[in-house]
Amino acid sequence: MVEAVHEVAVYIHRFHNLDLFEQGWYQIKISMRWEDTNCTSSPGSPSRVIQYEDSELGCDDVFGAWTIDDLDNSFLSQPFRIRYARQDIFLCVMIFFNLSLGKNQVFFYLSSFSFTLVLVTQLIRSKNLQGPITSPVILKFELLFASILEARSSVQAFWDSGPAAVHEFRIPPKALLGLHSYCPIYFDSFHSVLVDTTVHIGLLKGGACFIKTPSDPHGHEETVDEKYNKANQVMFVKAFSASHAILLEELKNLSTTINQTIDLTSLISNNSEPANVEPSQVSDKILNDPEDPVSNIGYQSDYLYSLENADLSRLLYLLGDQILYLWKTYLKFHRNHKTRVLKQLDDAWANDRRAEWSIWIVFSKVDVLHQNIGSQVDDSNNGVLGKSSAIPKITEDPSETAAMRAELHRSSIAHMKMNSRSIQDLQIFKDPLRIPIIIIERVVNTPLPPTTRISYLESTDIKNNQQKSRGLRMAVFVHGFQGHHLDLRLVRNQWLLIDPKLECLMSRVNEDNTTGDFREMGLRLAQEVVSFVKRKMDKASRSDGLKNIKLSFVGHSIGNVIIRTALAESIMEPYHRFLNTYVSLSGPHLGYLYSSNSLFNSGLWLLKTIMNTRCIHQLTFTDDMDLEKTFLYKLCKQKTLECFKNIILLSSPQDGYVPYHSARIEMCQASSHDYSKKGQVFLEMLNNCLKQIHSPSSEQRMFMRCDVNFDVTLLGRNLNTLIGRAAHITFLESDTFVKFIMWSFPEFFC
Repeated sequence: MVEAVHEVAVYIHRFHNLDLFEQGWYQIKISMRWEDTNCTSSPGSPSRVIQYEDSELGCDDVFGAWTIDDLDNSFLSQPFRIRYARQDIFLCVMIFFNLSLGKNQVFFYLSSFSFTLVLVTQLIRSKNLQGPITSPVILKFELLFASILEARSSVQAFWDSGPAAVHEFRIPPKALLGLHSYCPIYFDSFHSVLVDTTVHIGLLKGGACFIKTPSDPHGHEETVDEKYNKANQVMFVKAFSASHAILLEELKNLSTTINQTIDLTSLISNNSEPANVEPSQVSDKILNDPEDPVSNIGYQSDYLYSLENADLSRLLYLLGDQILYLWKTYLKFHRNHKTRVLKQLDDAWANDRRAEWSIWIVFSKVDVLHQNIGSQVDDSNNGVLGKSSAIPKITEDPSETAAMRAELHRSSIAHMKMNSRSIQDLQIFKDPLRIPIIIIERVVNTPLPPTTRISYLESTDIKNNQQKSRGLRMAVFVHGFQGHHLDLRLVRNQWLLIDPKLECLMSRVNEDNTTGDFREMGLRLAQEVVSFVKRKMDKASRSDGLKNIKLSFVGHSIGNVIIRTALAESIMEPYHRFLNTYVSLSGPHLGYLYSSNSLFNSGLWLLKTIMNTRCIHQLTFTDDMDLEKTFLYKLCKQKTLECFKNIILLSSPQDGYVPYHSARIEMCQASSHDYSKKGQVFLEMLNNCLKQIHSPSSEQRMFMRCDVNFDVTLLGRNLNTLIGRAAHITFLESDTFVKFIMWSFPEFFC
């Protein structure tokens, strides 16, 4: 029999309130279970809790203490009170869980320190053993809420009614051998928080004991019991060896990253190194010392099977002692340097997620220098555009092509291998085929200097970007037609996760009036932005001083037209030099000259005819008999885009509310065959916009078109899907695509 325990340590550092709707009492509940429902295993059991620091909150903001619920094997944090947005609650508590297998495979005995598992595995004849665990583990976080109006004595009744939100993670079987990972808890869009959490897993207390079998005087082959015993030992030697290597490597990385010496001298017996030894030296000693049996193990089953049972037993005991020493050393180092360890794991998590989330991102890099498209005019046709070879002919519908490309990529995801050694967020990995597919076309027109050039295939460290971007950073969020000022809060919340110091303005001035003239709406927004920027600049000048000021804009639907109109106002000109990033979510930049959605066009006709909606007249170019005197034609001549350093246009071929080409600012199929005055006006508008985007006025400008393709089965079959409204609104109701883009290109948002 071989003894082992999987110990899972969950460290909760901080609860940060991003966007909770209600004040009140909150509590975090943590539990673990095996994912395989057919498994007869008992869930993970909390075994001990270490409170790193005493709470700094007053008696009015906390009550009670953390508890362990033996009925459902869960841990409940100390209840705390949330009063305002951006509030931080530092919990600083480490919870230890012990994992067991099913009752048919294990039995327990209780030691003075923790549960120890005695694993009785089945007879395994194959030498390619992977370990005793075959089912992933689900780590579950629940957010409990009770109204602040309730008496404290009745709070428990509210919590017993069920969680307000749940966030689950999957720990693959291979990760149970050893894992040290940042694990941010977000819960959901209605309970937007950030809980800074790290998860640490170790396979501990290795050892072996044997039932002695009589020797065979006739020299027969090994008995079944002997084969079983050796197979069992080999399996656990490999498992403990992997756990040992992971722990040692993690300590080495921590020492290098944090520049802090870790004492590991007791790990090596018969060694004469001084009291303080760098982990790299210890690692080299263990891995390269020919006298150390651990260095000769690796994962070579042939070598292990060639050893005698006594030698395997000695290896197991040696590995078990060293793993326990490394585990205790890591936990002690974590407690003494919790913030620095958290930062190191956070940075590693950000880099890993950019690589992991690339599964749902398709990149296509295009090198384009601006040139006018089809600008030749035939004078004999009285100004009507003549057929010219400069006009690209589009034979296929670009939106259909993009949708087909996305669905082909979606179908290929089913055959991709997911990372089986890292913790998996079930908000994404529960059903990978339902996650939006993002096709990114990155247009580079002006090469950056070698020292600042950024490639989309390169992972840019968030910390370095934030250090370069110190100063005042502001972002303005503008809703669409008949929208609400909080429509873009999910985008704002994701941005705040990358840049917590961001100052946000959720525009309200047009909330009750988005049916009027764009000029009036633009002026109101410009005045609101100027007032906001002045207020923030005055505040910054009184504290840290003004330096590196950045002003960004995010718009949805016609909010993008309002933004561009505001930027054309004279009162905004002094602030153009601060413009940084512009994110357009399905904005009709080129209007509705070419709209193929007949149902939606009928709705526009009703708004114009019956309600006489001014902004709809302007979007459809019916605000003037002469197309060259229409509002949108004139707006495209205004320099409203060229001062931005980063321009990101998000579109969706499933969005029927905004023409695909209009959201992407590109040629469309209908216009490429239109030689009338209408076609000429469209091309002039397109050229004017592209000229600004590709203008060399900013050496660091990056321009991206991002196609977001939602899973149509989630949108359902209804009128909203039929007319294309479902995808248009999903831009506001889903933040997965925003998360992918922002964490893949953090340099645009810091």
